[in-house]
Amino acid sequence: MSQQKSAVLYRMVMDDHICPYGLKSKALLEREGYTVEDHHLTTREETDAFREKHGVKTTPQTFIDGKRIGGHDDLMKFFSKEVKDENETSYAPIIAIFSMTAAMALAVMWWGRGEVLSIRTFEMFIALSMCALAIQKLRDLEGFATQFLGYDLLAQKYVRYAKLYPFGEAVAGVLMVAGALTWLSAPIALFIGTVGAISVYKAVYIDKRELRCACVGGDSNVPLGFISLTENLMMIAMGIWMPVSMWF
Repeated sequence: MSQQKSAVLYRMVMDDHICPYGLKSKALLEREGYTVEDHHLTTREETDAFREKHGVKTTPQTFIDGKRIGGHDDLMKFFSKEVKDENETSYAPIIAIFSMTAAMALAVMWWGRGEVLSIRTFEMFIALSMCALAIQKLRDLEGFATQFLGYDLLAQKYVRYAKLYPFGEAVAGVLMVAGALTWLSAPIALFIGTVGAISVYKAVYIDKRELRCACVGGDSNVPLGFISLTENLMMIAMGIWMPVSMWF
């Protein structure tokens, strides 16, 4: 019979704070087949005393076979699991947004018109994407503007444009979802999309700069490149197509 694996875990569990990494460490140990001797640090004084005793700066702390493994990231490494680098670039946020807006566009069209794939479905996808991306920018307008100033040519000349951009994208997106006031939404989308596309193309493909894209907010790690250019090209396409489609 194989010997039961066991681990000792010390984590903060207080009335005003339960350490999320402590919960994640406990769950990870249990998934790996360990019986967890779970010790709660219930006061700040108790936590400080534990840290001083073991010479550590953070909790939780895991011990296996009497050896200190460390915090949650150390435990991940102990089990040969990938630890995410906070500074690592990722397309995950923009993929999540486009996936959800595509699903929303399909759902809206199925509910509203009883159809799934049509030209209006693609219009709805782009319009909803613009709205979702505007939300990401507007939730931290100052952070977005700071990052946007790093590459947008018009914003570098007229700084206030950096804070106007998300509102323009939001207004154009909402009007395009409604299919209303095309005379207003189309020029806005065409203008900000064209300026954005030129700026991204220059920064990435001419100047060869490695920058973070502000398209999903100022705190994102999405690299500036093809995806960022795609956002602008979608707005250009809608800015041209919406007026033209009115004639068909």
